[in-house]
Formats: sequence, structure tokens, C-alpha cells
Amino acid sequence: MKYEMRTLLMVLIGLIVLPFALQAGGLTVTSAVDCVLLAVVGLGLNVLLGNTGLVSFGHGAWYGIGAYAVAIIQLRYFPDSVIAPILLAVVLVAVASIVIGLLVLRRRGVYFSLLTLAFSALCFTVAFRWTALTGGENGLGGIERRSIAGVSLDQPFVFYTFVAVAGFIVAAFLLRLSRSPFGHVLVAIRENETRTKFLGYPVMSYKLIAFMVSATITGFAGGLSVLNHRIASAESLSVAFSGELLALVLIGGMRSYAGPIFGALFFVLFREYLSMVTENWLLYFGLVFIAFILFSPSGLAGIGQRVWHMIRPPRETAAAMAARNTPPVVGAFPGFLPQKLEDAITISDVSKRFGGIAAVSDVSTTIAAHGVHALIGPNGAGKTSFFNLLSGMFAPDSGSIRFKGRELAGSPPDVICSSGIARSFQITNLFKGLTVRDNLLLSVMARHPARFSLLSSVEDVAQIQVETQELIGFLGVNGMEHAIAEDLSYGGQRLVDMGLALGSAPAVLLLDEPLAGLAVAERDRIGKLIRALGDRIGVLLVEHDVDRVFAIADCITVMNQGQVLIEGNSAIVQNDERVREIYIGSGTEALAQTVRASVVSEQVALQVKDIEAYYGKSHILSGISFAAHEGEVMAVLGRNGAGKSTLLKSLIGMARLGAGTVGIDGLTVSTPVPETMARLGIAFVPQGRRLFPGLTVKDNLMLGRLKRDKPGSNAWSDEKIFSIFPRLRERYEVNAELLSGGEQQMVAIARALAGHVRVLLLDEPFEGLSPAMTEEVFNAILKLKGQVTILIVDHNLDLTLALSDTALVLDRGRISHQGPALPLLKDLEFRRQKLWV
Repeated sequence: MKYEMRTLLMVLIGLIVLPFALQAGGLTVTSAVDCVLLAVVGLGLNVLLGNTGLVSFGHGAWYGIGAYAVAIIQLRYFPDSVIAPILLAVVLVAVASIVIGLLVLRRRGVYFSLLTLAFSALCFTVAFRWTALTGGENGLGGIERRSIAGVSLDQPFVFYTFVAVAGFIVAAFLLRLSRSPFGHVLVAIRENETRTKFLGYPVMSYKLIAFMVSATITGFAGGLSVLNHRIASAESLSVAFSGELLALVLIGGMRSYAGPIFGALFFVLFREYLSMVTENWLLYFGLVFIAFILFSPSGLAGIGQRVWHMIRPPRETAAAMAARNTPPVVGAFPGFLPQKLEDAITISDVSKRFGGIAAVSDVSTTIAAHGVHALIGPNGAGKTSFFNLLSGMFAPDSGSIRFKGRELAGSPPDVICSSGIARSFQITNLFKGLTVRDNLLLSVMARHPARFSLLSSVEDVAQIQVETQELIGFLGVNGMEHAIAEDLSYGGQRLVDMGLALGSAPAVLLLDEPLAGLAVAERDRIGKLIRALGDRIGVLLVEHDVDRVFAIADCITVMNQGQVLIEGNSAIVQNDERVREIYIGSGTEALAQTVRASVVSEQVALQVKDIEAYYGKSHILSGISFAAHEGEVMAVLGRNGAGKSTLLKSLIGMARLGAGTVGIDGLTVSTPVPETMARLGIAFVPQGRRLFPGLTVKDNLMLGRLKRDKPGSNAWSDEKIFSIFPRLRERYEVNAELLSGGEQQMVAIARALAGHVRVLLLDEPFEGLSPAMTEEVFNAILKLKGQVTILIVDHNLDLTLALSDTALVLDRGRISHQGPALPLLKDLEFRRQKLWV
């Protein structure tokens, strides 16, 4: 509330000072009115552009429609009134915007933008040629300001006061909207529209209301503008004018509430003063606009913020997860979670094909109202596809999904979530630009009656705040709730992803690999949390940690090639030979026994000295120094948030170095840049693989060597790659996105090897792989041992240490231990001492 009062006070002072300041600069009160009206339009457009992420190229059409509506209504129906034409014009614009919104909002991205552009061009053509209604190229003149309550609006200062009061009301409304539950959902749509749907929000309804509000405010400003200039012309409907509106918002700063206000003032001053010198002022305005896009994308508001930070530098902080206060056991259940309901999900003969691939074939099962039901199977078995059918991401080709007596097959995600089925995602799917608290608040708020409120402040809705705090405590993310989600470690992001599903108060919770990327201690805690949840609600769990699955699951369904292979309790599934053959493999312990000593060269391949790494003002790594030799495999270990992935990203140039150097290929680099480091021989296999979707395995390998090949390099040929990954020979012409997770991991490593590589960085290479596929990838990496220097980050400690010659342990961004890997592999007590597990 203090922020709102302070902001509105500044707006009020600006409105009072504006006409006097412009007059002192040789301009008129009319220019002050134009400035206020353009600021109102900018604020309205920013509801779409800055808040919702919808780029309208034709928003000036609503300004022109509002202007023409006031002119026509006054001239033809209410010649002695001002208020009636304005009110009727606002209603007309609101209704028209709903109709147009229903059409154009059916498309996203550039298609939406092009439709708004076409709408503006159409409106301009109609206004320019329909002379009988609009006056054609001459426009409609003769508009009068008249009077209100006996006060004539013909006096410039009186009319300015009238417009300023209207502008202040609009500014106050939009400020409250930005802090309301409705405004928070618009920002969620901007950040991650897909996840917003899966929280239970009807995204189309929110976008339609935002479109209507934005267009109505713009039309209202257009109606006032026709009173200011006493003429309505087709120019206000032109595409060029829409471009000017878009430019002033971007120049001001579209992610800032006050940005459009600054942009409007800048535009009016630039136009008025430069037009006195040259009629080509728009050319120079275009050049200024380009300069802002190139050098200050955050606009004038961003420049102001940078200047403020120069005066008062922000405090340097530790890593995002450093302040976390992790509970040792499962916390108290949030009071909003249901408890032991009776309704089960009944799935009957569900099938789904993607082209010629049968992802799910005639799957039937029942997910109980409480208990842990595990879904396991090899990579590519159809587990995630089955999840997607249950949660509404895809509609099944056939079959039935019934819950609470209702058929849900084919229903959209928000309907399924609202019915009591919520899901997490295999690859974390958060609102990455928002804080942890805001992420969880959005999940909780989706169930609240105030979620559509435009006028209440979300901070004032006590129930939402209380339930959000309960969820924070239950997840154990206390202390890091104000960290930005994208700054968290991958394990931290997985926790928040699960929290987003829990905040929906589901009767049945779908968890897709919730333990992936978590350190050992955290896996234990989350495993207990899932078991505890299963005693209260239904949980469907996809997870490759089979030991934990067998320990906590009440029922296990094994899928293979899109079909159910077997279903039963842990004992039945464990003893089935088919399951052991296609899924379980040799087991981690047996793989770890294949450890073999390797000869490490004395020659240093990678030299790291005193590096300091930052994300923004968060200090992630401090004083990191080590050397990796030719052919050496080094394990980078530590808890979630210790800085492991950041270390790899620092070496390749994806994280900013504040100090220190990286030595590779005879060169010492102090400011690593990804393309430069890649050409020098550092190859990075990121968490999540990040293949080029839509391209074949062959194309991915070709792109891997295209810019990283040079005479004398040790780039691997396809035949040499096939000797490490025989499967890729068979998959060579297959689209990479159609491969199983394990096969995609093989392609990601192969792509890194395809170019000049001296040091290979592997970030979580075993994540999301079935035990059998983990064994295959492990054996492939084992073949690489001694041939290339490898730094590996993975939470499967046994496999990572078995592969490694040395271990580097990080704690809160610093090296806490460095030495041979074998003692950490063999001596569990020594491992607990050094790794806190």
C-alpha cells in the first residue's frame, strides 16, 4: 500500500507541474493534454505488452475508434453533451474489443501481432474511404467541448484539469490492477503460458479481459483527444501511429509501471521541439528508437535504475539457495490439502499416436484416491506421454479417463487441474523470472475466488498469503523464497516445480521424475515427503530411482513400448524377469565395480585460477582454482546450490566471471565467451540435453562440428562416435526429438565430441535415464576415459566416482575438498565426512 500511495503521489505531482513546465519551455497546454493522453494510452498498451507479453502492432486502431465514436455520437445524437458521447464510445470500444479479441487471441506470437496489424490497416482504409460516416480524408470537424456541471471546458486549463483527473483515475486503476490477483496472473502468462494453464487458470479468459481493458483505455484516451483537437481523422487509425505508440512504451520501459509515462513525455518533447527544426522528425525518432533497442532494452526506466544503482550499489548476496533453512524431516501438511478422498481415476483403453509412432496403446489402470502408484519403464516406454494425456496436454485418440464421475479425456489442462488433478514436469517448468514465493503464490491463488479480481491487492488477501506460507514451510524452501526461480540450482527448481503442483490442492498428484537432479540427502527427504503425501492423497509417480520406488510405492505399473507390461506390488514387479531384462539392468553397485584405474598424463589440459562467478549480484563461486590433466576424469560434487553447474557454465562462458582466468589450448582467458571457448576445445553437454528439435541425429552431429573443426583438431568422426554409441548408427536419420531420453543423451555427448574437443563438460548425464539406459550411457562414458579430459557433475555419486580419477567437492561456492575419487567411492564414512551424505 505504501508503494501505491508513493507512486500515485508522484503521478499527481507530475500532473500538476506538467502544464507549467511545458509552457515554461515554449509549448502549450494542448501539448500537455497530448502528453497525458499518450501516457494513458501507453499505460493501457502496457497491460498487453509489458504485463501479458502480447505485442499489438495495431493498437492505434482503438484510439481512432474511440475518437471517431465520440465525434459521430456528439455530432449526430448528443450535440450538447460531452459525457454521453465519451461513455457511449467507451462501451462501444469495450464491446468491439471483446469481439475482435475472441478472433485474434486464438493465435499466439507473431500471428497475433500480424492480426492486430491487419485490423489497424482495415480500420484506416474504412475511415479514409467511408466519407459519409467519417468525413474521409478530411476527417470530422466541429466537435465541441461543451461544459460539465455548468463549467465550460473551452478554457485550456479547465480542459487540462478534466483530462488530468481522468488520467489520474486511469493510472490509479492500472497501478492497482498490476498488484491485483488478476495482474499477477497476466505476468504469469507472460512468463510461462503453458504452466499457467496447468495451474488451473483459464488463460484465454484472462487474455481476453486484458485485451478488452487495454483497448477500452486506449479508446477512452482517443475520445478525449478528439475533444482536445476538435477533429477526428483517419491518421489516428494508421499503422504508423500504432508504431509510435509501441515505440513510446518500449522507450519508456515496458516492464516498468512508470515506463510508458516517461515514454509519452519523451515522445511529446521530441516531436514538438524537433518538428520546429525539421519535418523529418520521425526519421530521427526512429533512429533514437533503434538506439534504445540496441543499448537500453529496458528503456528510460532501465537507465534510471542503472543510475540509481551507481549512486546506491545493490548489496552483493550469496547464491540463491545459500540462505535456505532445510527442515530435516517432512513439515506439517498444508491445511488446504484434501485428505483420503474416495474418488479414483479410472483409465480405460487409452491410446495416442504421433504420426506413425504409437506412444500409448490401450493402457488401462486405476489410480487410487490415496497411496503412491509408481509408473516405471525404460526410456521411450510412453510414461511421459501417458502423463500428458492424463493432465490434458494432449487429447487421447481413443479411450476414457474418468474422475469424480466426469469424463476428462480431451479436456483442457485448466479444467483437469480444477477437477483435482495436478502435475509436475519432467523438465522443470517454472515462472523463472518470478521469485519462489510468487511462483507458489500463483499456484495457491488459482483456487481462490479472488483470482479474477482487478481491484483487490493480492497482499491483502489473507487466505492466499497464509496458504502460500504453509506451502513454503512444507516444501522446506524457507529462507530462499525471495530468490528468483531461474537463479536456483536445478534441484531447487525441482522442489518449486513440485510445489506448483501441490499448491493446486490436488486430490491426485502426478509427479514426473521429482527426484532427478537432487542430492542424496534431498532425495531422502523428498522420498519421505512423497510417501507422506501418498497417505493423504493419490500420487502417480514416474521415477527412475527404482530402489526408492520399490520402497515407497503401493502399486507399480511397468510400461514398455507404450503398453502395460505388468502391474502389481513391489515384490511382484521386482521378481519379474521381463522387468529386470528391459529396465533394471545390472544395478548401480555392479556398475561401480567396473571401475578401473587410468593413466593420467602430466600435461595440464585445463587450468583454472581464482575464478569468481556471479548471477546478477549473487556471488556463486569464490576463489576456485584447480588443474585438470590430459585424459583425467574429474567429479565435481556437492549439495544442491553448491555451485557445481555454475562452475561448468563459467568454464564455457555462460556465467559471468568477476575475476580469475581459464587456461585452455595454450591460452589464458579472463572473459570466457561460449563460441570462443567451444572453438578452443571446451565442449559442454548441458543438463536437459538441448538438442536441435526437428533435426536428425546426423544434422545435430554436423552442427556440432561445423564451427568447431580446424586443421589438426581431435574432432571425432561419425565412425569413431558409432564405436562409442552403436545405437546412433541405427538412429542416424531419425528426428532427434523422437528419440528416447537415453538416446538423446547419447546424441548430446556425441555432438560435443564431433567438434574439436580437449575438455568435455558433462552436466547430469544420468538424469532422467532408466537403470538399463543409465548402464548403457555409463559404459559409453567409460570408453571415453583416457581419451579426453572430462569434468562430470551428477548426483549419482557411485557412478560418478566410479568413472572419475579425482574429485572436487564444492560447498557454498568454495572448494572444500580435492583429491582422489577412489577413497570417496570405497569409504562411505569418508564420503559422509566430505559430502555430508
